[in-house]
Amino acid sequence: MTLTELRYIVAVARERHFGRAADACFVSQPTLSVAVRKLEEELNTQIFERTNTEVSMTSLGALIVDQAQRVLEEANSLKHLAMHGQDPLSGPLRLGAIYTIAPYLLPSLVIIARKRLPNVPLFLEENFTVRLLEILRQGALDCLVLAEPFASAGLNQIDLYDEPFLVAVPKGHPWEFRTSIPHRELKEQNTLLLGTGNCFRDHVLGVCPELNRFGSGATLGEQRSFEGSSLETIRQMVASGIGISVMPRTSVADPEAADQLIRYIPFEDPIPTRRICLVWRKNFPRAAAMEELAKVIRESALPGVTYL
Repeated sequence: MTLTELRYIVAVARERHFGRAADACFVSQPTLSVAVRKLEEELNTQIFERTNTEVSMTSLGALIVDQAQRVLEEANSLKHLAMHGQDPLSGPLRLGAIYTIAPYLLPSLVIIARKRLPNVPLFLEENFTVRLLEILRQGALDCLVLAEPFASAGLNQIDLYDEPFLVAVPKGHPWEFRTSIPHRELKEQNTLLLGTGNCFRDHVLGVCPELNRFGSGATLGEQRSFEGSSLETIRQMVASGIGISVMPRTSVADPEAADQLIRYIPFEDPIPTRRICLVWRKNFPRAAAMEELAKVIRESALPGVTYL
């Protein structure tokens, strides 16, 4: 049994496909398949069930893959100790962020990090919360910037800032000149939401849960919520007059600017917010680097947030 074989079975479990797993491991599919089969023979058990359309884990295979992930994490920790044990502020960090944070945080973060942490280059990845947590626990990322809530078992966490939400309305909308919006009134409007799987969608539905009954499963006459693939796509649909939406404050450079197509309006109290956190595995040996990265994020001067 080798670490390479363990990486292969973790990749297959993650991708649910031998070809994609081979690509992720930078090997040919036959090489990966032979190695997986060899490990199954050595353990005298079937890890994966294979069909023409999908790959799934057996019940025992799921336990084996989970243990393999732990072994790889510990092996990765040994490498970090050897490479950066004496200087945790030397060497790259692999940072993941969700889609509704990354485009607005990373530009300023990278500029400040280049000055404050010159020996810590950042490898960056955007994805959904669930996917990022999976990659983090597999050891392919070192830390994440996420919005609460998330599955925090086995993770350390630094709270970074609280971010309020704004209502985005198109020019000519009846709310255009209002100074604040009660969240209960969202249910009366055609409201644009991010698609399923995006945590900011859940945040908006938490503000106005009534929007759930007007989703894509509603009849055409009832439907009042519509989905977009990204905040920027939703912003353009608001500008075109399709409906209103809710935006995180950092996605709006200047809500008071004389925008030709969109006006951003605060919520009435209680103003809905989301808490943004930096998280990493508890066994990750470079805790000092996490503390410094949190400081850099707090220096990023994001608009409208309350730093913690």
